[in-house]
Amino acid sequence: MLPKHNKPNLVKAVKGDINVTPLVDVCLVLLIIFMVVTPMLQKGVGVILPQTLNPTKMPENAKQLTLAITQDGSVFVSQNWVPKESLKATLAEVHTSTPDKDVVIKADRRLKYKDVRSLMQLVNEAGFSHVGLITEKLKTGGAA
Repeated sequence: MLPKHNKPNLVKAVKGDINVTPLVDVCLVLLIIFMVVTPMLQKGVGVILPQTLNPTKMPENAKQLTLAITQDGSVFVSQNWVPKESLKATLAEVHTSTPDKDVVIKADRRLKYKDVRSLMQLVNEAGFSHVGLITEKLKTGGAA
């Protein structure tokens, strides 16, 4: 017969509590990732947009052609830089292939209006009839 040993019970009781610390850690990491990545998701060329009190909301869709004009006067058609000499031909070519597109212009607010107006004239001469300007909502100042 084997001797009996008085060993303590090594089996611990199962806890019914949820350990939320790993869940909170994962959520914080995801939050940081989204905070870093979201500003990089801006579509198109980065320009400082003009501000207005009540901008009209117009959802983006596949029927839109986005033109951007930067402070130095460079024009981008759907993120592709186009020299001024070939801009009218490029716009006419886009209009020929897809005449139902609406054109939206992202113009830097530091530009003179005559530069924006001349771009709008080129868009009209290329055949597009629906042209709009992209603005952002004016941020109202709070207590600093």
